[in-house]
Amino acid sequence: MCGIAGIIDLSGLQTVPEGVIQMMSRALFHRGPDEEGFLQLPGLALASRRLSIVGLADGQQPMANEDGSVSVVFNGELFDHAERRADLENRGHRLHTHCDTEIIPHLWEEHQEGMFERLRGQFAIALWDERRRRLTLGRDRFGISPLYWTRQGDWLLFASEIKGLLASGMVTAKADLRGLDHIFTFAAMPGPVTCFEGVQLLPAGHYLQIAPGDARGTAADISERTYWEMDFPNQGDEDPGANPRKLVDEFEDVLLKAVEKRLRADVPVGAYLSGGLDSSMIVAMACRLKGPAINTYTIRVDDPALDELSAANLSARHIGTQPPIVQDFRASDALETYPQLIHAAEAPVIDTSCAALLQLARRVHACGQKVVLTGEGADEWLAGYPWYKIAKVLGALDAIPGLRLSDAARRAYLRLNKVPHYPATARREWEEAIGGPNAWIDSYGVLALAKLRFYAAPMREVMAQSRPWAGLGINLERAKRWAPLNRGLWVGARVTLAGHLLQAKGDRVSMHSSVEVRYPFLDEDVFDFTAKLHPRWKLRGLRDKHLLRLVAERWLPPEIYNRRKVIFRAPLDSFHMEPEPKFVGELLSEESLRRTGYFDVTAVHHWRKAFRQMRPGSLPRLSVEMGLAAVVATQLWHHTFIDGSLADLPTRTG
Repeated sequence: MCGIAGIIDLSGLQTVPEGVIQMMSRALFHRGPDEEGFLQLPGLALASRRLSIVGLADGQQPMANEDGSVSVVFNGELFDHAERRADLENRGHRLHTHCDTEIIPHLWEEHQEGMFERLRGQFAIALWDERRRRLTLGRDRFGISPLYWTRQGDWLLFASEIKGLLASGMVTAKADLRGLDHIFTFAAMPGPVTCFEGVQLLPAGHYLQIAPGDARGTAADISERTYWEMDFPNQGDEDPGANPRKLVDEFEDVLLKAVEKRLRADVPVGAYLSGGLDSSMIVAMACRLKGPAINTYTIRVDDPALDELSAANLSARHIGTQPPIVQDFRASDALETYPQLIHAAEAPVIDTSCAALLQLARRVHACGQKVVLTGEGADEWLAGYPWYKIAKVLGALDAIPGLRLSDAARRAYLRLNKVPHYPATARREWEEAIGGPNAWIDSYGVLALAKLRFYAAPMREVMAQSRPWAGLGINLERAKRWAPLNRGLWVGARVTLAGHLLQAKGDRVSMHSSVEVRYPFLDEDVFDFTAKLHPRWKLRGLRDKHLLRLVAERWLPPEIYNRRKVIFRAPLDSFHMEPEPKFVGELLSEESLRRTGYFDVTAVHHWRKAFRQMRPGSLPRLSVEMGLAAVVATQLWHHTFIDGSLADLPTRTG
């Protein structure tokens, strides 16, 4: 991974202000401490911060084609670049480096915008075509590599992180209440809305074309297009997998090839190993391909109910690799790390385990490594989350046509436990926006109840007007034809994967320490293979990831391939320890809450005391704890980026 940034004059009449692109690049230093490069033309400037992984000696950016008419800055990896390079050379292109970036301008010469659908890997690209006078920005299919953009008058700016935009001095940090509402809706920031007014996240599988105006009065044109979107067969048309052994063989082969491609690098590649099924499979395959000397890394949480070290050690012993390098993580570590986490993530983060992964990436960096593999994506493609099972059980209540007994059961539970709840029409509205019933509505709903408890008037107005579910951009015509389970997979990938796991829990915390994370389960062929399968190969009865578990029987011990899904998390109530952390009290003081205006002061103060009387582990208490964590994280985000007077903590410029 690297970092990229740029600015273009949309009027076609101005020169980029001196020093702006350098300041944007400097803000992204952590993404690419090895090298810095610039392209500066009249009305255009591009910057690259390089984390050198492929083509160490000759991969400097920007890169161009033979005549310099197409120039590129690139963040990410193209895992099939060696094969692409050979094909381009056979077609007469002259390439001079060993770096994957160099194939991009030549692919553009061949295919222009059709290039994106041919790229394989994780990437964010900015490409200037001098002949066409056009800047094109694009992202990979699943949203691994980030890219933000904003229009400020006659200027369009983009960067791998929002910090790069703010560093320009041309973008003012203002809160977008819609973005904050998305956090309380999804516990994620799926985009295109962000928490910053006027700043957009380019969606995964999209590219943006910018054609500046000119002195003749031609107006600038900015257009966004989709080059790829997730799709599934119509319900009933899925591959039944009539030959189970053949299906297992084929999936094993596809996954093994995905791991092999992501081991390609000119530096050593390590791996995260939690002891769960997904990461253990990746490590087992990596060791089969590269030998057992691969460094693995794991987290030891100071809570027996959450710690996974014993499972990680069991996996390592069975695979035959050395024990994982351990990063200890205590509740106090979450508190100490959280301000840095919010600065890295650029959004409120409710998942305290992200702070643990921030520290784990630091450990990887301290060990001298730049690249690790991880297991994200298996749960998304193969229904690994427990709410798919809950939805299946509740769905059985709806067997009688015309009756929604599952809804009645949900409302009865909330009333019995004196939990605030949305009107019945709200759930119908959410379902209509995404094509039908969906397992994730219940999952996200636990946090969404916090809106009813904590929102002050301005946020309640946004809640009444905003339609976060409709903003996800699902292809409704297609979605209505999918099996309900596949609709759930789409939402999980669009929201939790792209908006949380690959951002606050992925790119942001890893690149904060200059560490690139690679995801074999997010290989294009892995997705294509699993997407076509009948849902029973994903969720067989109440057995999640059924096909992957069948493959894992060949690679891992029963204790691992039969292990139930454990969602990695750190203690959620870290913010409410006794004695209370000083910065939490400051962020939640009456003065600070009134200064931001997001939350009801009386409600926050009431629930900070009242939740301790609720039964530990219960859904009502979990909902309050998540809500309070979201309130603290939002106040901390505001302090960090908007108004540094809420607490005695550093800000983004501190």
